[in-house]
Amino acid sequence: MTEQPTPPTEHPTEPSPEEAFNADVPHATSERPLNEAARRALLEAAERRAAEEAAALPNEVGGRKGPEPTRFGDWEKKGLAVDF
Repeated sequence: MTEQPTPPTEHPTEPSPEEAFNADVPHATSERPLNEAARRALLEAAERRAAEEAAALPNEVGGRKGPEPTRFGDWEKKGLAVDF
Protein backbone atom coordinates (compact mmCIF):
# COMPACT_ATOMS: atom_id res chain seq x y z
CA MET A 1 0.00 0.00 0.00
CA THR A 2 1.11 3.51 -0.60
CA GLU A 3 1.10 6.31 1.90
CA GLN A 4 -0.89 8.52 -0.44
CA PRO A 5 -3.62 6.68 -2.29
CA THR A 6 -4.42 7.60 -5.84
CA PRO A 7 -7.15 10.25 -5.91
CA PRO A 8 -10.37 9.20 -7.62
CA THR A 9 -10.77 10.47 -11.16
CA GLU A 10 -13.49 12.94 -11.95
CA HIS A 11 -14.30 11.15 -15.21
CA PRO A 12 -14.22 7.38 -14.83
CA THR A 13 -12.59 5.56 -17.69
CA GLU A 14 -14.82 3.84 -20.19
CA PRO A 15 -14.64 0.04 -20.17
CA SER A 16 -12.60 -1.37 -23.00
CA PRO A 17 -14.53 -3.09 -25.82
CA GLU A 18 -13.14 -6.40 -24.57
CA GLU A 19 -14.56 -5.83 -21.07
CA ALA A 20 -17.90 -4.72 -22.49
CA PHE A 21 -17.98 -7.76 -24.79
CA ASN A 22 -17.54 -10.18 -21.87
CA ALA A 23 -19.64 -8.27 -19.33
CA ASP A 24 -22.60 -10.66 -19.59
CA VAL A 25 -20.50 -13.84 -19.39
CA PRO A 26 -19.78 -15.46 -16.00
CA HIS A 27 -16.08 -16.04 -15.17
CA ALA A 28 -14.86 -13.59 -17.84
CA THR A 29 -12.58 -10.74 -16.79
CA SER A 30 -10.34 -8.29 -18.58
CA GLU A 31 -7.37 -10.45 -17.54
CA ARG A 32 -9.10 -13.52 -18.98
CA PRO A 33 -10.49 -12.62 -22.40
CA LEU A 34 -12.69 -15.15 -24.14
CA ASN A 35 -12.94 -16.10 -27.76
CA GLU A 36 -16.36 -16.54 -29.35
CA ALA A 37 -16.52 -20.33 -28.82
CA ALA A 38 -15.64 -20.08 -25.11
CA ARG A 39 -18.12 -17.25 -24.67
CA ARG A 40 -20.93 -19.32 -26.24
CA ALA A 41 -20.01 -22.36 -24.13
CA LEU A 42 -20.12 -20.39 -20.87
CA LEU A 43 -23.44 -18.79 -21.76
CA GLU A 44 -24.96 -22.17 -22.66
CA ALA A 45 -23.67 -23.70 -19.41
CA ALA A 46 -25.19 -20.84 -17.42
CA GLU A 47 -28.53 -21.41 -19.18
CA ARG A 48 -28.41 -25.15 -18.41
CA ARG A 49 -27.64 -24.47 -14.73
CA ALA A 50 -30.56 -22.03 -14.51
CA ALA A 51 -32.91 -24.53 -16.18
CA GLU A 52 -31.73 -27.32 -13.87
CA GLU A 53 -32.38 -25.21 -10.78
CA ALA A 54 -35.83 -24.25 -12.09
CA ALA A 55 -36.79 -27.89 -12.70
CA ALA A 56 -36.49 -29.06 -9.11
CA LEU A 57 -38.16 -32.44 -8.66
CA PRO A 58 -40.60 -33.06 -5.81
CA ASN A 59 -39.52 -35.34 -2.97
CA GLU A 60 -40.34 -39.00 -3.43
CA VAL A 61 -42.80 -40.51 -0.94
CA GLY A 62 -41.87 -43.98 0.31
CA GLY A 63 -38.84 -44.19 -1.96
CA ARG A 64 -35.46 -45.73 -1.32
CA LYS A 65 -33.13 -43.94 1.08
CA GLY A 66 -29.67 -42.91 -0.05
CA PRO A 67 -28.29 -41.96 -3.43
CA GLU A 68 -30.34 -42.47 -6.56
CA PRO A 69 -29.43 -45.94 -7.92
CA THR A 70 -29.96 -44.97 -11.54
CA ARG A 71 -27.32 -42.28 -11.20
CA PHE A 72 -24.75 -44.15 -9.12
CA GLY A 73 -25.19 -47.75 -10.35
CA ASP A 74 -26.03 -49.06 -6.87
CA TRP A 75 -28.48 -51.82 -7.73
CA GLU A 76 -28.61 -53.66 -4.44
CA LYS A 77 -30.51 -53.24 -1.22
CA LYS A 78 -29.74 -55.14 1.97
CA GLY A 79 -27.21 -57.28 0.11
CA LEU A 80 -29.69 -58.37 -2.56
CA ALA A 81 -28.97 -57.40 -6.15
CA VAL A 82 -31.95 -55.96 -7.98
CA ASP A 83 -32.36 -56.48 -11.72
CA PHE A 84 -35.08 -54.50 -13.41
